[in-house]
Amino acid sequence: MANGTIGVSQIDVLTTSGTGTLSIVPPATNTNRTLTLPDGTGTIVANGVNGSLVSGTAKAYNWNGLTTNTFIDFTGIPSWVKRVTINFYNVSTNGASDKLIQIGDSGGVETTGYLGTSTGMSSAVASTNYTTGFGIRSGGAGEIIHGSIVINLLEASTNTWACFGVTGRSDGAQTFTTAGTKQTSATLDRVRITTVNGTDTFDAGTINIIYE
Repeated sequence: MANGTIGVSQIDVLTTSGTGTLSIVPPATNTNRTLTLPDGTGTIVANGVNGSLVSGTAKAYNWNGLTTNTFIDFTGIPSWVKRVTINFYNVSTNGASDKLIQIGDSGGVETTGYLGTSTGMSSAVASTNYTTGFGIRSGGAGEIIHGSIVINLLEASTNTWACFGVTGRSDGAQTFTTAGTKQTSATLDRVRITTVNGTDTFDAGTINIIYE
């Protein structure tokens, strides 16, 4: 009805397909409550559905059965995602090129147009700007890094993403900060972890993503 009051303990609705029943159960309360639904078309967020944290499949350095991987890809990220977190555990490469995170869409991984910097901090502080990805200024062969890098949707209309995060070495006293922005040509659906030179191979560790 357009105007009126429903006083029930539970509303059951048959689903449009399948044999299940959708139940809407209000809380037990002695206080009048008002729940206002928006006048628009959309999807209501529920636990485990669009909006909740979803973990990807962890990929080790030899994730596709090879020990010569120069990159690790996570694809199939849903279009509703507004945040992606890349987590590193015990990750190292066989060369001295800095680690790099790249994002992309259905057209592929994008390798230009990144704005930002990474700073390495130990007894000295040094920074590097990156234009081909979000950099992690860990470039020594065998350096073992841990930590998280977060990529947030800054503006949906232009597919602009902002990146920030901190990683650190377990084989030495050094921390790396990462920050930057990047516009993709379409809706983000993939993340790649690689190196600046694109030829160093991952030789240890595990990487995973969480998106929401």
